[in-house]
Amino acid sequence: MNIKIFPFNPFQENTFLIWDDTKEAAIIDAGMLFEQEKQRVKRFIEENELKLTRVLNTHLHLDHQFGNKFLFDTYGLMPEVGIEDEFLLDSMLLSAKNWGLPYYEEPQRPGAYITDNQEIKFGNTTLLALHTPGHSPGSHSLYCEEAGVVFVGDVLFKRSIGRTDFERGDFDTLVQSIEERLYTLPDETIVYNGHGPSTTIGEEKKFNPFVEFGKKAD
Repeated sequence: MNIKIFPFNPFQENTFLIWDDTKEAAIIDAGMLFEQEKQRVKRFIEENELKLTRVLNTHLHLDHQFGNKFLFDTYGLMPEVGIEDEFLLDSMLLSAKNWGLPYYEEPQRPGAYITDNQEIKFGNTTLLALHTPGHSPGSHSLYCEEAGVVFVGDVLFKRSIGRTDFERGDFDTLVQSIEERLYTLPDETIVYNGHGPSTTIGEEKKFNPFVEFGKKAD
C-alpha cells in the first residue's frame, strides 16, 4: 500500500490518499478546505496517474469532510460514512461559521454507509471497517491487515485519545472502542490518525496515559 499524507485546513487534519499497484486509489477524510489544497490533491492524482475510486470518512466532524463536495464535483464520487454521524451534516455550516472558517457550501451527502466489519475494496486492497464510537457515534477505523495499518480518525493518537466533549461523544465508549477494537490488533500495526504523528498499537498499549489496557482489577 502506498500512503500520501496531506495535513490540511487550519486544524492540520491528516487527509490520506492511498493506492496500490493497480493505481486504484481511495481518499480517507478529505480535509481540503482551501482551493490550493483541493488542487494539490487533484494534481497529485494526475501526476501519479491514479484512478480515485472511493471517498471514505472515518467520521464526519467538519475538518474531516471539507473536501467531500469537491471530490464529488470533480470525480463524481460520493462519500461513504457511518450513518450514526450523518446528523453532523446538518450543523456543518453553522459549525464552520462558529469556527470562523470560510466554508459556505452545503455539505456533500453520503452515497453509502459504512457498517461494522464491512470489507471495503479497491484495486487489490481490502480495508476492514471497525466501528469505534466515542469521539463521534459513527466513527469507524479502517484496518488493512495485509499492509499492517489502521486509519483511526480521531479515536487514538500518539500518547493521547480523541476528544469526547463534542455532541454525542462519550469517554467510556471511546475507551471501550480502543480496548476492544484497536488494542486487539497486532502490536506492530501502524496507527494513522487524524492529527499529528503516527504511532503503533504496541506503543499505545504500553505508553498511552489515557487507556490502562490490561490493568483492570479482576
